[in-house]
Amino acid sequence: MPPSVLKREIRQKKPFASRAEEAFLNLQRGAGLLLQEFSRFLKPWKLTPATYNSLRILRGAHPEMLACGEVGERLVTPEPDVTRLMDRLEKTGLVRRERDDEDRRVVRVGITPRGLALLTDLDEPVHSWLKASMSRLPANALKALVNLLERLRG
Repeated sequence: MPPSVLKREIRQKKPFASRAEEAFLNLQRGAGLLLQEFSRFLKPWKLTPATYNSLRILRGAHPEMLACGEVGERLVTPEPDVTRLMDRLEKTGLVRRERDDEDRRVVRVGITPRGLALLTDLDEPVHSWLKASMSRLPANALKALVNLLERLRG
C-alpha cells in the first residue's frame, strides 16, 4: 500500500500510532495550509485571517459595539491577545473603541465606515477565493465534511 499523502508531506516513515492520530494530523495539516494560503491572499489588504475574522464579527454586530472579550470568544481561531489585535485595527482606522459607560473596565469595539467599506470590497474576492480553494471537493463532500467537523467539535 502506498504511503498516505500526509506521510509523504511530513516525510514520516513509521506508521501512525492510530487512525485517530492520522486524522488529527491531517486536520491540523489541512487547516494550517489553508490558513497560510488565506494569509497570502489577504496580504494586499494588510489583513491577517484574525483581523479579517474580527472585522466580520464586528460587521455582524454593527451598529452595536462588542466587548473585546466577546470578539475573542467569537473568533474562528482563538487569539490569545485580542487587545493587541484591536490595537492594530484601530491604528488603521478600521475599528473604534470606547469605554463602557456602566463598567469602565470594559472596552467596547465597533467597526468604522472604513472597516465596513473594506469588507464590502473584500466580499467578492473572498467568496471567489473560498470557492476556488474548496473546489477540490464536490458539494456533497463539502456538506459531509461540515457535518463531520461539527460532530467532532460537538
